[in-house]
Amino acid sequence: MSQESARPRLHWEAQDIERKVGFPGSKYTGTNTLLTFIAGALLSVLFYVAMSSFSEHPIAQKFLERGPIPYVIVLFSGWSLATLFVKWRKLTLQRKPLEYSILPEEPDFVLSPMTADEILENIYVLSDNPKRFLLLNRIERALSNLKNIGRVSDVDDILRSQAENDESYMEATYTRLRGLIWAVPVLGFIGTVLGLSSAVGDFGNVLSQAAQIDALRGALQEVTGGLSVAFDTTLVGLVAAVTIQLLLTLVKRNEELFLDECNEYCHRHIVSKLRTITVEEEKQIEGAP
Repeated sequence: MSQESARPRLHWEAQDIERKVGFPGSKYTGTNTLLTFIAGALLSVLFYVAMSSFSEHPIAQKFLERGPIPYVIVLFSGWSLATLFVKWRKLTLQRKPLEYSILPEEPDFVLSPMTADEILENIYVLSDNPKRFLLLNRIERALSNLKNIGRVSDVDDILRSQAENDESYMEATYTRLRGLIWAVPVLGFIGTVLGLSSAVGDFGNVLSQAAQIDALRGALQEVTGGLSVAFDTTLVGLVAAVTIQLLLTLVKRNEELFLDECNEYCHRHIVSKLRTITVEEEKQIEGAP
């Protein structure tokens, strides 16, 4: 076998997006908090640089002239978008093992404690680190148990248990994103309260200056400015939250489909190939007389 053909086709250290930029790689589709925050902050800076180039436009004014709340909303939105992008790239890498078959090419191949070694060897030839790939890790755990203990009936149970653990982990990777999505519209409502509070305070000044027309006109402008902050921050927060939620739903749906495909792969390539061993074979495996 040549050096090129012996090289693993799945090289997590070289292909994982977090490792490519020098950050510790998170498990499966989990994301590095520091990396996504830095990327989100850079996105926010680029966004405001773009907004400042046409600062007189009404849309730009909603971000530039409505106090500090829109800046925080944009930062949280950028952080969320960076997280979703990293998850999408990591999911793309996790799907790659589905493209390969780890079973021998013989159509009559059956999986047993005696043949588990062959598949395990194929897994380690395919990847430099199978534990970094959800599908390969699931199969490696099940086959290692089959090889060491020899009970075919345990393989399906282990695969099912590992599938449940993987689903729980995948769900947990969205905790930070859900917190950010919750915070974005809340920040918008906080901006509404601040804007209305300012408008009410300024309206009190209007009433005290009602006899002075010029002063009244200036005071009313301050009142409308407070109302602009109130409603624009809510608008920005709600639009950002809806956009991020739609993207999250899309990415999460793809992850759910990936988990379903992993379950189908394990059933088609592992469970359906299992062969129940005879009592004599079991005794031979266990070393019994």
